[in-house]
Amino acid sequence: MRKIFSNQFVRYGFFAIVGLFFGWLFFHSSSKPEAVHNHADDAKSQIWTCSMHPQIRKEEPGKCPICGMNLIPLGQSGGANIDPDAIHFTPEAAQLANVLTTVVTRDKPVKEVRLYGKVQADERLLQNQVAYFPGRVEKLMVNFTGEMVRKGQVLASIYSPELITAQQELLEATKSKQSQPEIYEAAKEKLRQWKLTEQQILAIENSGKVQSNLEVVSTVNGIIVARKINNGDYVSQGMVLYEVADLSKVWVLFDAYESDLQFIDKGNQLEFTIPALPGISFTGTIVFIDPVIDPVNRVAKVRVEVNNTGGKLKPEMFANGIVKANLDAWRDKLVIPRSAVLWTGKRSVVYVKQSDKEAIFKIREIGLGPVLGNSYVVTDGLKDGEEIVTQGTFSVDAAAQLEGKPSMMNRESMGNMDIDGNKEINGKKEIGGNREINGNAFVVVKDIKSDSKNVRTEQSKFRVSGNCEMCQERIETTAKSVAGVVSAVWDIPTNQLTVQFDPNKTNADAIQKAIAKVGHDTEKYKAKDEDYNKLPECCLYRKKK
Repeated sequence: MRKIFSNQFVRYGFFAIVGLFFGWLFFHSSSKPEAVHNHADDAKSQIWTCSMHPQIRKEEPGKCPICGMNLIPLGQSGGANIDPDAIHFTPEAAQLANVLTTVVTRDKPVKEVRLYGKVQADERLLQNQVAYFPGRVEKLMVNFTGEMVRKGQVLASIYSPELITAQQELLEATKSKQSQPEIYEAAKEKLRQWKLTEQQILAIENSGKVQSNLEVVSTVNGIIVARKINNGDYVSQGMVLYEVADLSKVWVLFDAYESDLQFIDKGNQLEFTIPALPGISFTGTIVFIDPVIDPVNRVAKVRVEVNNTGGKLKPEMFANGIVKANLDAWRDKLVIPRSAVLWTGKRSVVYVKQSDKEAIFKIREIGLGPVLGNSYVVTDGLKDGEEIVTQGTFSVDAAAQLEGKPSMMNRESMGNMDIDGNKEINGKKEIGGNREINGNAFVVVKDIKSDSKNVRTEQSKFRVSGNCEMCQERIETTAKSVAGVVSAVWDIPTNQLTVQFDPNKTNADAIQKAIAKVGHDTEKYKAKDEDYNKLPECCLYRKKK
């Protein structure tokens, strides 16, 4: 053996054979058949779906039976403790979708009621400067509208034959005022009734001459808002010469919809701004609420009185106001951000976080109270301390729809599907899919076929002209008043209205007609001028020629 192993070729060959043996033994033992089995099981359990028709569910790749698109693998969330109706996000997916959550807490509900109005002159400070004696206007000292006048300022000079006679009576009575003081005082009183001042009467008496022209002086302070006479006009007793407005105090009159009146009371503080005076904020107290609703605009006037120091506030200026009303009836209720709520016609839903460590969310229907600016009061469906999605809610809902789980448009999970992806509900089949009708994009939310009838809810989008939140309420209310409309949401920045309706009862054309009748132009119909002119001034969206 020593001679054999002394040969180096034999020795190297032996080591090579031993190395090959151990290498085969090691790799053979590490290749387990269970791994191949697990991959086969994973491939077999993989679900394939269509990105356009998430109700499609197949166990192998292929084409969508509805649109013919290639099927894509559906992400599966593992874990035996996860609710099958919940949607699971990986940390990376939640970050990409910008999903943020907030813990539900109780808060003091304060509703912000937004109002729009205009500055007006205080009606109690409007005065008419009239002619107290008949005659002919010889000269106007104040001859244009907008001029400031002071009490005692000379406004005009008038020739009056009757006043000449009265002066003569005064001069005659002056000669016998010692013996007949009653006649003297009666003559002076007659001139006083014609609003001659004591200085004017004394000047006539001292001069001993009759003045042919007498001056009319202002009895108030203010601004001339209307001039009713010209030089040479004949005026009668009591005729209005000038209209004078004292603008040291002004009214700001706001339009309040009847639905907002329940949140507004006399004595509430109202903050408002004037678009013509940027950077300046005003505060006033509501002193009067009109007890009668305007039958055309469906609003009541809310009045605020403001001291107009410096004359910055001018009549007919537009004003934007906010009333912060404390809702005592909703005290200690849960308050959630408005961005957390998804509307589905009559239902409102949120996504509640199911785990403290993982991004697992489940849809839940809730009850809502009044709107508080950018938040809602929750009446039922949530508990204090629960965590809900407040940003990226639509992304979470879209993921739930793709996985066939309960979502905003689908209360139940997809359930049993046939080979075409149709869901079976109580023996009926629900068919999904998007479609285009007459150039308008429609989304079929439900299309359930039965032996007796078809029930389908469709969605349409089109532009509606408008300016503000008053327009938004009018447009949405009008659209919802059409029989068959389930929901209507108008977006102010884009002027786009999204409506969901039953096509068996109405259509997009009928909805647009109804909106045009209340004064708002749509893509297909233009509102009549008489309907458009009935809108409040802040809602007038057409450019003036």
